[in-house]
Amino acid sequence: MKVTGTSMLRAAPFSYESMMHKFLAAHRGELIERCRANVSRRNSVRSPQEELEDGVPQFIDQLIKTLKMERTVQPARSRRVSGPADGTTAPSEIAETAARHGRELLKYGYTIDQVVHDYGDLCQAIADLACERSVPIKTDEFRTLNRCLDNAIAGAVTEYNHQRDLLVSTHQAESVNERLGCFAHDLRNLLSGATLALAAIKAGTVGLTGATGALLDRSLVGLRNLVDRSLSEVRLTEGLPTHHWVFPLADFIEEVKLSGSLEAHVKECELTVSHVDSQLAVDADREMLLSAVGNLLQNAFKFTHHHSEVTLSAYAVADRILIEVQDHCGGLPGGNVDSIFIPFTQSSENKTGLGLGLSISRRAVEANEGTLTVRDVPGDGCIFTIELPRYSMPKLLTTDPLVEKIERMGTLWDRNGKGLDQNQSNN
Repeated sequence: MKVTGTSMLRAAPFSYESMMHKFLAAHRGELIERCRANVSRRNSVRSPQEELEDGVPQFIDQLIKTLKMERTVQPARSRRVSGPADGTTAPSEIAETAARHGRELLKYGYTIDQVVHDYGDLCQAIADLACERSVPIKTDEFRTLNRCLDNAIAGAVTEYNHQRDLLVSTHQAESVNERLGCFAHDLRNLLSGATLALAAIKAGTVGLTGATGALLDRSLVGLRNLVDRSLSEVRLTEGLPTHHWVFPLADFIEEVKLSGSLEAHVKECELTVSHVDSQLAVDADREMLLSAVGNLLQNAFKFTHHHSEVTLSAYAVADRILIEVQDHCGGLPGGNVDSIFIPFTQSSENKTGLGLGLSISRRAVEANEGTLTVRDVPGDGCIFTIELPRYSMPKLLTTDPLVEKIERMGTLWDRNGKGLDQNQSNN
């Protein structure tokens, strides 16, 4: 931080033999108290005592030491205390102390602004006290103060940012390790179930239609869901681009129904899918939207009561497309309903999985310019609603319903209604 001009510190003629180091030594305690008072005004929660212990007090002592050394026959030796004047990085006592101070402020929870303010407070306190006592400051002493402040602020801020980055990296590494551990745990359990079921079936002792076959079904469905959810999370976390195309809503829901029906059978509940207008279309990344709706169905199958019903509906209201998944879980727990979209949140007694499904669904929908909300139906269940912009399919020339469906399923459309083959859409 450069302090320029003479509005804060009055520069006296060079010939004036003032002793700034004597002034600082005589008023050291008062300068520290003024700085602490400023800290208290900015932050009434934390005590300034600990914050300033290795900051301002030691800086004043080092400034006094620097000023004394500059009045000796070898003034350049003062750079070992204060550091260089050209902005370059070099070891010095002030740099070392300031770095320690930056680490301490981060530990106490102070912001980067407050790190800078610590040293700015001292500059202001010296200026105010010198003015009150009519003590002029020599130009060369003023420059020394400026250099020391610059190097102290640079050292404290640099170390503060370095330590903060280390904390962020450590936290991220721990989070990744936790996710990988949970992923590996779920993957191992699902593979073990599938392997044991397949071994029993191959031995010829059981058939595919019994409990062993159901175990194999559950394991395979779980593996598919785990992989789909993980791939979606990677795309969203890494910020990979979405590939938007206009495609028929009815065929999209039919695809979701095919995969959801098997899971409904495994979970011993019923999946009901409403009729969808064949002219409705959405403009989205199809794979990402499939993952979002699939996660909502998985969540519904997981929590809905046994032998109850999960309903999937898709329809238009004005210029919006609504895709809804309704279950019969008995209603959401009390509190902030939106908290269920927070990653790793599991508010029910069923703690299987990572608690990431709903979070991934919301992020996937938002990446497609939509919204995902939930409505609680106390005592019954809940309704998750995806809302997207509404589009319409272009009219095809054929009038044969079967041919029309085949042509529509094999074609993607851009926003202008121009057909694209599947290979083109993947480029």
